[in-house]
Amino acid sequence: MEIHYRKGAAGDLQQLRELGMAGWRRFEKAMTAESWQRLSGSIGNEQTYRELLFISECLVYETAEGRIVGMIFLVPHGNPTELYLPEWSYIRFLTVAPDFSGRGIGRRLTEDCIALARHNGETVIALHTSEMMGDARQLYEHLGFNIVREIGQRFGKRYWLYKLEL
Repeated sequence: MEIHYRKGAAGDLQQLRELGMAGWRRFEKAMTAESWQRLSGSIGNEQTYRELLFISECLVYETAEGRIVGMIFLVPHGNPTELYLPEWSYIRFLTVAPDFSGRGIGRRLTEDCIALARHNGETVIALHTSEMMGDARQLYEHLGFNIVREIGQRFGKRYWLYKLEL
């Protein structure tokens, strides 16, 4: 099946939201009902994606038929949070459709995001991930990300902050 890369846009909002819910639903059973409700409330909220599209660059992989099967957001430096320093860029919502997992899409999206950050002149790219996401943590570490610190529990799970010097 042919899959190609492009930048995500506002016209993709519905597909991005649907992909987010489909991709993250696999974690529902690993969480309490309350934690899943909080997480899915954010992931399923169109405003979450509107805000990310406004401040970041979105990369997507889609099929020849136009179905988005992978997404990632690169938030540029200058958008600090309680986790991310002002001089850091960071990754949000790396997600692959469940029926497309295991095809290297997550790796390619992450590599493309790193390349975009370098192209944009970023000096650091960071992300956070949890104990539920063992495959993702292994991918990030393989690509050179290092743990900065454990950031404590979110949604009842352990989370870590990672960064990569560019």
